[in-house]
Amino acid sequence: LVYSFYDPAETKRSLGAYVILDHIEKARRMGLPHVYLGYWVDGSRKMAYKGAYLPQERLGLNGWTRVERP
Repeated sequence: LVYSFYDPAETKRSLGAYVILDHIEKARRMGLPHVYLGYWVDGSRKMAYKGAYLPQERLGLNGWTRVERP
């Protein structure tokens, strides 16, 4: 488990995106097939960035749905 945090005043540096890309690279080096970005709430501005990393699986009222690149 890796937990990251950063100064929210550093909005122009995209540190959250950097952390996710770092997690993806670490998972790749370790041979892991997935990266878990934590829960995501549709409509939440603070969590909207997670929707950009595809493919992903989302849990909805009808169960899990795989979301691919358009």
